[in-house]
Order: sequence, then structure tokens, then C-alpha cells
Amino acid sequence: MSKREKRNLKNEQKAEEQHRKDELRAQVEREMATEKERDMAFASQNSLERQKKKSCVVHHVTFLRRCSRSGPKHYGAAASFAANFIQFDLNSAETYVLDDKDGLGRVFDGIGGLSGGGATTRLLVNYDEPYRSQILDYLFKPNFGAYLHILKVEIGGDAQTTDGTEPSHMHYEDDENYFRGYEWWLMKEAKKRNPNITLAGLPWAFPGWVGRGKNWPYDYPDITASYVVNWILGAKQYHDLDIQYVGLLRYTLDKQGLENVRIVASDNQWEPIALYVLQDPELSAAVDVLGAHYPGTNTVLDALKTQKQLWSSEDYSTVNDEVGGGCWARILNQNYVNGLMSATISWNLIASYYDDLPFGRDGLMTAEEPWSNNYVVESPIWITAHTTQFTQPGWTYLQTVGHLVQGGSYVALTDRKGNLTVVIETMTHDHSICIRPPLPPFNVTAQNATFHLKGSFASIKELQVWRSQFNFQSQKPTFFEKLSPIKLLDGTFTLELKEDEVYTLTTITTGTKGSYPDPPASAPFPKVYKDDFSNKNPPSLRLQTLLTRPGQILTQRPITWATDADQTISVIGDYQWQNVTVSCDVFMEKVKTGGVFVAARVDKGGQSIRSARGVFFWVFADGTYKVTNDLAGQTVLAEGLSGTRAYRWNTLTLTVEGQYASGSLNGYPLWKNAVVLTPKNGWAAIGTNSYELAQFDNFAVEAK
Repeated sequence: MSKREKRNLKNEQKAEEQHRKDELRAQVEREMATEKERDMAFASQNSLERQKKKSCVVHHVTFLRRCSRSGPKHYGAAASFAANFIQFDLNSAETYVLDDKDGLGRVFDGIGGLSGGGATTRLLVNYDEPYRSQILDYLFKPNFGAYLHILKVEIGGDAQTTDGTEPSHMHYEDDENYFRGYEWWLMKEAKKRNPNITLAGLPWAFPGWVGRGKNWPYDYPDITASYVVNWILGAKQYHDLDIQYVGLLRYTLDKQGLENVRIVASDNQWEPIALYVLQDPELSAAVDVLGAHYPGTNTVLDALKTQKQLWSSEDYSTVNDEVGGGCWARILNQNYVNGLMSATISWNLIASYYDDLPFGRDGLMTAEEPWSNNYVVESPIWITAHTTQFTQPGWTYLQTVGHLVQGGSYVALTDRKGNLTVVIETMTHDHSICIRPPLPPFNVTAQNATFHLKGSFASIKELQVWRSQFNFQSQKPTFFEKLSPIKLLDGTFTLELKEDEVYTLTTITTGTKGSYPDPPASAPFPKVYKDDFSNKNPPSLRLQTLLTRPGQILTQRPITWATDADQTISVIGDYQWQNVTVSCDVFMEKVKTGGVFVAARVDKGGQSIRSARGVFFWVFADGTYKVTNDLAGQTVLAEGLSGTRAYRWNTLTLTVEGQYASGSLNGYPLWKNAVVLTPKNGWAAIGTNSYELAQFDNFAVEAK
């Protein structure tokens, strides 16, 4: 490079440095200004963006703010005001100032997990002790594992909502029962470990009566609001649980004395709710938090202008391997750095459902084998701990947060009492891809970083150090490792940052990497399994819909957002099963049009259930039977007379071996040698022909 080229490059770098300082001042003004001043500031920013698009150079320097292809709508807010400097010498250390003299950023609301949406914690409740308690400790126990600040649960609606169904507290308008399902139990277990945990609820679906005949719950908002309010009141009355956040109408909450319950809206996308809040003062007064799902670490201008707290109220949804841990590390920092989001909630809390259902292992840890009691503490647990063990809701972000020059990000938080926590991540693109949304290209390289503490932090002499290294090349990761404390000299410290690392530097000294002896080894589902549906919880039965016990059976199609089937079905067992015998006692209660089935080799579940294939042996109350190759009953393999009627117990037995299937009724062969070419494997199942009353007993399966 010639002297002239070097001089030009140096001038460009100085100009960019000044540009970022200008952005810092502009951002502080925007956070402090009136709404009118904020609009003027953002208009000016739009002009800067257009100017920057004309002149930015990306092949010599790394800009903290990319030349955006989408324009100013998506606003990398904190990145634009990070006080960083362009790096000239890759062997030198960039300096990042952590200072509170000009004020602080937004209040931190916490990191959480989501149980539900749907039935994602179904298998956890059936683990034996002490393993169930160990799992709960890794999720909720202070200074042990993830130490989650927020638990968000599904308000069950009797409908399939991704991986299964969660029961409603009101199957019908005159029915109330606040002991159905396991979310009550889970919230109490979380509170037992962390009394300060924030509890939130959200319905994914509703019983059919809420819609008054329509597959939409909001045409009668008073009914919908009362339905959710009853759930909140039941949580308190029967379980002494205080729900703190929900999506609901403010008026209905206040009328029931629930003024302390805050509203997250719309718990979907930033728009159009942000615009509505800006235009409607009454709505603005009712809404406490704007929540978006899978925002890709970005927010929008209208959301910022509302001056509401911003949450990523559902995020992650990624397989919890090391790349999933990298995804979680990146978004936990950058949801604030880029989008000023003060809370991030993982869907889901724990992968406690069959691995072959949709979104298998998309939890912070895995507990999908109650029959073996095996569980796996995955990397996202320890990535969570980097923040949660050293902060609390109510802490405040510093304004001086942002991106590292050579890629990665850092955030800093304080309790305003002298404590400071800094979290740094250097996750590379390919090692931090989340399932959604698509991740634009970016580069991260090894770098040295010097942090200079100023303001009230200048007197800090020592920081505790925790580190996670993913080590993708050696495939020998180390997570949440405590290193020797680092001594500060004149308020500064320097780190040598490699790719794919997470660091926490903190004044908090209580962090701990908790552990238990290894759980039992993983094992397949038992080849012989029986269940009489007594009051004890079966160790692994996944209720896809509510059909297996009297009093829990639906006769009206629920209001769903996912693609549900016209039939009801519960799947169970090992997805790899091929040759099996399934039997069950059945009792139909719908005269003439009633129908029930047992099934084998069912190849789909959850939100994909409508297109499930397998071998389905049906009997009907009109005295007929049918064998189909699909749940919808379109591909018929055999059919004929059965003599079955409603209000009589019958025993169905289905045997599938190789390419042939046969069935018997009450111990007598009814059909045989039906040819089954596909699918080759799948779960066992029971179910009904429609939303109707039926009973099941003495279920048994034997796999060869």
C-alpha cells in the first residue's frame, strides 16, 4: 500500500470514528428527548443513513453499523451509539469504555424459558426422583445452572399447539378445574427454588366455546378476557401463584383487582402493535411491554418511539447442540445491542417431548426419557448462566454497549450499587445460526480488547472471570469455567478474545457451576408397555389430544392456530418401532357416528399430525370397521362389518409385521394380511374419529 493510500485509509478511519461518536451523542439525545425531538433525531438519522450508503467502505475497516439493505426501519440501536474505535494494528488492543457518567440505558427485565406452545414439558413430570428435582435445579436454582429469571407458560387451550396439547382450565363455559395439566406444578417448583422468578402466561389456543362457533377467539373480547382472568385468579386461589405478565385487556384485569398484572403486547411481531400504541393513548396506557417473536436481534423505529420496554418474548427455537448454544449466546447480547430488548425468553424451556416430534431438542436442555431417567445438560444452560448468575431483573444496562471491532458484542449491566457485570461473545456466523430468522453474513476474528472503566466503576480493582469456549475444531468444548480473577490497572483490563467464546467479568462473587452425578444412561422406550390409565402418571404417554380419561374428553373442536387434525390422537412409544402389536379396550359413547382406533407406525405428530400416515384400525358405532394407511382415513386397506355399537366395551388388537397387518376384535380375527408398504416405522397410537366422548382402558404395546 502506498503512502497516499495509507493516508487516505487513515483519514477514512478517523472520519468513521467521528461518525460513531456523533451517533453516540444522537442516541443519548433520542433516549432523553421528547417524542417530537425523537422524531427530528430519527429524521436526521435517516439522512445520515443515506449519506453513509453512498460512501461506506467495507473492505478495509469493520463498521459497527453495517450499510443496511433494509434502510432505517430496522434499527441497530445500541450498535449505533457504541463508543468503539477502528483498529489499525491487529496485534494491538481496541479500547472500549464502560461509563455511567452520562446516564444509563434501559432496565434489564431478565432471561427466561417458555413451557408450552405446546406440550414441550410433557415428559418432565414423569421423571423419577431425584432426577426430576435435579433437572429443575439446573433450570431454576439460584447460582447453580441457568437460574432463569422468567418462566412463561402456556395457558392450555385443549388444542394441538406444536408438539402436543395442554388441557384448558375451562373445557366448557360452566367448567372450571385448576389442577389439570402440569404447568401449575412447574410454576410452583420454579417458585420453590427462586421465589423472585417472574411468572408469565399466554394462550396459544382456546376451547371452542370461547369463539361462539368461530375459529377465532377475539370476536367476543370480554369472554376471552374473562377466560384468561379466571386462569390468573385460579393460579392465585389454588396454587398461591402470582402471575405478573399476560396478554390481555387492561380493563378486565383492573375490574378483577389485578392491577399489578402487566400486559405484553402483542406477543407476536413489532408491527402493527407499535403503530397502534403510538396512535392510541388509551392503548398506550394499557400496554406495559412490547413483545416480539424471533426478532432477529432487531427492532423497528415505531417500537423505539413508544418508549415501552421491549422484549423478545419468544426466541431461540433451535436445536440445543453447540451451534444452538452459539445462537443463544449471540442473541442474548445482541437483542439488546441491536434492538434494545431488555428480556429474552427461550422457546422452549426444556426439550421434554419425543425427539421426532416437530422441533426436537429445541430447549435449553433435554429430558425426553422418563423411562430411563436420562437427561442432558446442554450448552445453552451454561450460556444462560453467563448472564443470569451475575445480574437480576431491575439491574440496568449501561449505554456504553456495542459490537467489537473484529466481530462479536459486549453488554454491561449494573445494580446501581457499585456492582458491574460485563458479558462478551465472539460467536462466528456459522457457529451461531438460529433456526429463524435468516442470519445475514458477518465476520468474527480473534482480537485483543481493552476495557476502560470510568464513572462510578473507576474504583473497581478486581473482576471475577467466567469463560466458555466452544472449540468447534477440537470438539472439546468447555462451558462456564471459572478463571482466576483479573486485576485492573487504572480501571482497565485487556482480554485476548478468540473466536466462539463467551466471557463474563463481574464484581459478583456468588457464581457456581452446579453439578450432580451423571444420570442413568440413555435407553430406548420399553418394548413392552402397559397402561390402565389409573391416577398415577404413566411414565411416558404423550397426550396429543385429551381423550384418554372420562371427564377429559372434548366434544367441540378447539380454536387453534396450528394445523390440527379432524380426529383426536395420542401417540406413544419409540419412533423406530416397526413390528408391533397394539391393543386397547375401547368404549364409544356417540351413537351411530362414533368411532375409535388403535394404530401403529404413525409417522407424524404435533403440528404435522393432519398428514400422519401409519396403520389405523378403526371400529365404528354403526357396526363397521376400516383399516386405513392414514389418519384422515382416505387410503383404505380393508373394511367390512364388525358388529360394534356404542356403550359396549370392545378390545381392539392390531399387529403389524413386515409388509403385513392384521387385526382382531375381542380376541377373534377380524381381518388379516393387509399390505402395508409405508411407512416403515413410527409410534403406536389411540384416538377417536371426531371430537366425541369415548373411553380407553388397558392399553398395551409389544414391539419386536
